[in-house]
Amino acid sequence: FGSRQAYRLLVRSRPILPLSFRPTYGRIPLFTTMSVAMFAELAHKFVTFPQGKTTTFVNVIKVGTFCRTVVWPLFPPLMMYQYIRAKDADYYATEVLYYKSGAKDVKAFNDPSRVGLSGHWRLQQDMETIRAAANSE
Repeated sequence: FGSRQAYRLLVRSRPILPLSFRPTYGRIPLFTTMSVAMFAELAHKFVTFPQGKTTTFVNVIKVGTFCRTVVWPLFPPLMMYQYIRAKDADYYATEVLYYKSGAKDVKAFNDPSRVGLSGHWRLQQDMETIRAAANSE
């Protein structure tokens, strides 16, 4: 027999067990439990492997220093930039809606005297819908 023929014979000769006869650990299939254990072991090996050589230890220190001095100081300005862009886009959309509606009352679209985000026109509309449904008789 060639290796393919032997493999086919082996695969065909294995009985397929019904679900009730498959090995389990409680109600969890044993294969799932074993794969979780193997994944945990692999993750542990991945984390503990870099402790092998001195050069690896030095490279870890270099990468950590790079992250502390270059990468981390860039995060707060980028986060502020994204926040300002998102706020600006939201306010721009509200201004365009106000302009195209032809309304004269600015507070109907954005009321800064309200607490938190409740001054936004969409939240005002939603709160009115909820209030009308709650007080209907």
